[in-house]
Amino acid sequence: MNFEGKTAIVTGAARGIGLAIARVLAAEGATVVLVDVLEEALREAAESLGDADVRTYAVDVTDEAAVEAMTDEVADACGGIHVLVNNAGITRDDLLLRMEADEWDRVMQVNLKGTFLMTKHVARYMVRQRAGRIVNLASVSGLVGNPGQANYSASKAGVVGFTRTVARELARRNITCNAVAPGFIDTEMTRVLSDKAKENALAAIPMRRMGSADDVARAVAFLASDEAAYVTGHVLPVDGGMAP
Repeated sequence: MNFEGKTAIVTGAARGIGLAIARVLAAEGATVVLVDVLEEALREAAESLGDADVRTYAVDVTDEAAVEAMTDEVADACGGIHVLVNNAGITRDDLLLRMEADEWDRVMQVNLKGTFLMTKHVARYMVRQRAGRIVNLASVSGLVGNPGQANYSASKAGVVGFTRTVARELARRNITCNAVAPGFIDTEMTRVLSDKAKENALAAIPMRRMGSADDVARAVAFLASDEAAYVTGHVLPVDGGMAP
């Protein structure tokens, strides 16, 4: 894979899967734009990428004015936007009968609305270029459900439907839109789980291990590359065999 001369925006890029994705794309020659709300972590992430061509933006992906201003600035400074990876996401887990409306709303805002806003504003530039790659981070929870994650599962199922629709709308402009659906991945989000929860998770994984952020990053990089030029509207599970 070669991303020389291409600009890639990665949201939720300050740590975890987002940073792993940025690292893979940067290693393959891309100019990488890291977007996150965690300003200090964002600076540390940029430093960790060494000599790579990196730009950072502390932007809330649910704020349309900020998203639009950022994409305009990136496109102007870099001469276009070639890859968008919508990775920003949060969890607010609770059982359905205990879940508060604000827990539902916030997860939907970041995971689904944020993906919509970033795609809407970046796609305008991709349409003009008549080329582009969009990769959305879904989840195995959005494919099979997960107790205690009604909000998260619904948001990620929404990302799947959104991905397939965008793929159909933009295909004639040589723009692909795909999703990667990670399973249980070893990140800050899963490390806070109890030992019992981790044990139950591992029992549900045919490969009997959690995945790594790099496992997800390599799948994303493939879908963002020229090698995947004829792949669109696809959801690729990276889950050790969990999804049917």
